Amino acid sequence: MDAIQKSLLEEVAGLHEVPEGAFNIRANGQMAARNTTANIDIVTKTDKSGIDIVIKPGTKKESVHIPVVLSQSGLTEMVYNDFYVGDDCDVVIVAGCGIHNSGDKESRHDGIHSFFVGKNSTVKYVEKHYGAGDGAGERIMNPQTVVELGENSSMELETVQIRGVDSTKRSTKAKLADGAKLVITERLMTHGKQYAESEFEVDLDGEDSSANVISRAVARDTSRQVFLSKINGNNKCAGHTECDAIIMDEAKISAIPEITANSLEAQLIHEAAIGKIAGEQLIKLMTLGLTEAEAEEQIVNGFLK
Repeated sequence: MDAIQKSLLEEVAGLHEVPEGAFNIRANGQMAARNTTANIDIVTKTDKSGIDIVIKPGTKKESVHIPVVLSQSGLTEMVYNDFYVGDDCDVVIVAGCGIHNSGDKESRHDGIHSFFVGKNSTVKYVEKHYGAGDGAGERIMNPQTVVELGENSSMELETVQIRGVDSTKRSTKAKLADGAKLVITERLMTHGKQYAESEFEVDLDGEDSSANVISRAVARDTSRQVFLSKINGNNKCAGHTECDAIIMDEAKISAIPEITANSLEAQLIHEAAIGKIAGEQLIKLMTLGLTEAEAEEQIVNGFLK
């Protein structure tokens, strides 16, 4: 891998060197490196582009890294990655995509990640998106995540997009069985003329299942964001969705939370707040010696942590 690809890997997966455990690194549409372990197997699909990640029942304290990097202008791809997590597992999965486009043609990565999580398992999934390069060609990412959580399983899903992606449509759909728990945390910042759309839909099918969907977003310049979140309470369950956003310059943000109770014992809450940075926050930091621009950056960075 060249220096640009290695830099992208560091941004989206925190990798300075080959990681421990299982991994599959994809670069410019091809597999660049792969490693499997006794408990985690990675198999190339034969019917379409993508991989199957099979995690054996009882696997504990192991990780899987599956980052994607694109440094070739004009490259577009669609991949399908399926995760089969056995019963009684505790694993961390790190994904993400980085695009460096220095040309005039559009570079695009679309992917569908499907998770089938067994009973009594715990999964932490981290997905980061990053764009770079000084070319006129756009950097586009459209990730889809599909989750099926088994009985008494739990999943923590963290998605991060801070800079460089010109257009993205992110879709996450989940179905939860009895006692399953899902926590989704989104951190998003757009700038320039960028557009970002995030859509979440959670079906709380199981008794005592629960979901918490949280978005923290900042829109700057003339960028646009749309946040859609839908939670369906189909049993005795608890659901909460929240969007908290800062709007700056001439940006636009739409927050559309929706909750539907299809059971008498469903307890659902939605919250949404959009506003500018408070003047007193800026003044307080400026009295400490910061310029107005520096004060804004401090507030935004703290908000997105």
